[in-house]
Amino acid sequence: MILFRVLFNLIKLFLILILLILGLLWLPYLESKFYNFPEPKQFSGQQIFNPYSTMDSNSWVKANFQIQSYAWKGITSGRMNTNERIDSIYQFLDYDIIATSDYMKINRHREEFPSYVPVYEHGYGIFKNHQVCIGASKVDWFDFFFYQTISHKQQVLNKIRENNELVFIAHPKLRKGYAPDDFKYLTNYDGIEVLNNYRVSLEHWDAALSSGHYVTILSDDDAHDIFNPDEVGHYCTFINVPELNKENIISSLKSGNAFGVEIYRERGDSYQVKKEKLKQIATIKAVSLIDDRIQIEIDKMASEIRFVGQHGEIAETALNAFSGTYQMKESDSYIRIEIFFSNGNKFYLNPFIRHDGEMELPKIQEVKWVNTWVFRIFAFLIFVSMGYLIFRIARSIRFKTHA
Repeated sequence: MILFRVLFNLIKLFLILILLILGLLWLPYLESKFYNFPEPKQFSGQQIFNPYSTMDSNSWVKANFQIQSYAWKGITSGRMNTNERIDSIYQFLDYDIIATSDYMKINRHREEFPSYVPVYEHGYGIFKNHQVCIGASKVDWFDFFFYQTISHKQQVLNKIRENNELVFIAHPKLRKGYAPDDFKYLTNYDGIEVLNNYRVSLEHWDAALSSGHYVTILSDDDAHDIFNPDEVGHYCTFINVPELNKENIISSLKSGNAFGVEIYRERGDSYQVKKEKLKQIATIKAVSLIDDRIQIEIDKMASEIRFVGQHGEIAETALNAFSGTYQMKESDSYIRIEIFFSNGNKFYLNPFIRHDGEMELPKIQEVKWVNTWVFRIFAFLIFVSMGYLIFRIARSIRFKTHA
């Protein structure tokens, strides 16, 4: 009988611990804001922005901004990856920028190098609503652990924007963390991790671009196990910088003077095979805009060059070519370029967009206060209910073994 009572009390203590943790995770919902999002409006204007206007074909560098290392006593993914091992493999594969994006922690390894950029992966929600924070000054712990409405997602972006030079929404397709429709409205971020080992999210990117949000592409391995060659050297971002340093890297990523790459690989390719394949990647020689005509030149023949516009629709293609041209129409709000090669490699360039001289993203300012306070009251009642349960369980615990 005594043993049963002790066991029952231990179960109650465990329940109290769980409720305390859930209560702490619920706290941010008491700060929830609900926004009145403006209706989507596609790019328009007589001017066309060329993200590659300052491009130098001799200044491409290869980067990866997503890989996890050992952190938080091995609780998070990447527990087998040391900084030294990450360095050795990515240096072997001739990467110029190696940034480690630990969960909720800025990895300071390599900070003595000019190419070092402080990066971390933000987010701990159950639906993987994550962001790649680049140029981070500190870790922001604000997040919504449980379900997130589009306003919750916007509020997180607004919060983390304050302490990061660039914010990219990570792998939006993973666990349906972000729906394509979210990108018709979300703002106050710089780009989308369109290419990632876990998901490719082109429809999310086109949803943002089709709604008048100029956001750029990021492409990363997001490797969790550096010892598995299948997770490494598959996706990367090429950035055009006059000199390899943090300021140039961030500036080029922000303006779009970069592109995402999918490097073809077969399952089981060794690191040596990957190194050889990386050596065979084509180089973009020129991307120009003359009047309304876009032209691209590459040093290897492409099996197909696609000019992609509103809602991801293909406007024109060029087959088996070293170059391609496209005359932007008045009806084209944006055009981005996809290049496919016979060896399976794929390039995804940032978009040319129409504008009237204003390139800044619209800021979310209007809060729907009625909705906000209704939800906050609802969230507070849930929080109080958790506290009441803890109180009731605690009162029911009896440690005395006799009267």
